[in-house]
Amino acid sequence: MAARPEIAAVIWDFGGVFTSSPFEAFNRFEASRGLPKDLIRRINAANHHDNAWALFERNEIDTARFDALFLEESTALGHPVRGGEVLPLLSGELRPRMVVALKTCKQHFKVGCITNNVVSMHSPGQDEVQRAAGAMGQVMPLFDAIIESSKAGVRKPDPRIYLMMCELLAVEPGRCVYLDDLGINCKPAAALGMRAIKVVDVDQTLAELADATGLTFGAESVA
Repeated sequence: MAARPEIAAVIWDFGGVFTSSPFEAFNRFEASRGLPKDLIRRINAANHHDNAWALFERNEIDTARFDALFLEESTALGHPVRGGEVLPLLSGELRPRMVVALKTCKQHFKVGCITNNVVSMHSPGQDEVQRAAGAMGQVMPLFDAIIESSKAGVRKPDPRIYLMMCELLAVEPGRCVYLDDLGINCKPAAALGMRAIKVVDVDQTLAELADATGLTFGAESVA
């Protein structure tokens, strides 16, 4: 199959796309503490533009303030959890097939990464955070452009961050494919005219990416 000429760029999320989803780690933590399943997701989804998580990913508060605000928000739901307990859960295992897919796309299109992150993810710290930094170190140099929420001061799903990437790559939104593991982040991309792919698992993602780009992700992607 040949690359689709109408596609100019493929834009990727990082966590939950190139690495396994942090939601899996959240659920393990919740189970170990006897907390309701998906509690952390509920906390993060409530008031998602201005909660502790949003402020932290825009680098508007430091780690200590995030720790305290997250504790306030979780306590309000009846299950106190400190923000500092959640940060080590953000890392995941690298998905080699997705990295190969990125390299394949890079041969035909511009490639960019938009990631909601926090400053502490790039600082020395717990082993889990360092492993996440190692995964990023393998993947990030492959991109033509990268936007990190903690540096840009804007985070997904704000439409501005997608338009910022289009400007960096010098492409129109309608000529882009966008991949993210969160539907809330896919919606604004689609509204701007991008072909949005919600990442559920690797097989599903590569099948939809092949359909969107015209590329074939063959045996080397399965190794």
